[in-house]
Amino acid sequence: MPAKKVFWEDPYLYEITAEITSAENNIITLDKTIAYAFSGGQQSDSGTIGGFEIVEARKDELEIYYTIRDGHSLSAGDTVIVKIDREKRYKIMRLHFAAELVLELVYTNFGRPEKVGANITSEKARVDFLWDGNISETFPMLEKRIKEIVDSDSEILSRFSDEANETRYWEIPGFAKVPCGGTHLRKTGEVGNIKLKRINPGGGKERIEIYLVN
Repeated sequence: MPAKKVFWEDPYLYEITAEITSAENNIITLDKTIAYAFSGGQQSDSGTIGGFEIVEARKDELEIYYTIRDGHSLSAGDTVIVKIDREKRYKIMRLHFAAELVLELVYTNFGRPEKVGANITSEKARVDFLWDGNISETFPMLEKRIKEIVDSDSEILSRFSDEANETRYWEIPGFAKVPCGGTHLRKTGEVGNIKLKRINPGGGKERIEIYLVN
């Protein structure tokens, strides 16, 4: 049975006790976890399992495989403390949802252009589109609407659409309902103030970079 993803139930939980279900060399699986593995453009969490640094978190179907540092003595059946970097997780959640707002507002106001890339780290988020022209022309509208949504401090629902296959979505009633398996804030007000920046990667693409300013 794959690890229970506690990061969906409580994305604000930064430490948990878990049991190791397998340990093959430096690769560990757990019965439950709070450490997110890279998926959907969202960066993996940083943290430790049993005091050993997680150097890679890899999702394969429904399981998450953690590679830890050499020199451990962990084995299947051991009880361990799993910790993640609190500040990094929270910045990622804020930037992730800022990127979700940008994407939905571009879709609903500019003819649903094709998204051709996205990435969310604790430093910045980006969304790439196939776009004819300069995408910064959209920024006044995007910034105004994002500020309105953030200031409304609306509830963000995050739930399963198919629990057996671990398919999830987020929803702001009256605004959007979007498939997404990332970790999400509880309220839009937590996004705070952001800054948008235009990058032109070439090849008919335009990039919106998103930064936190507080």
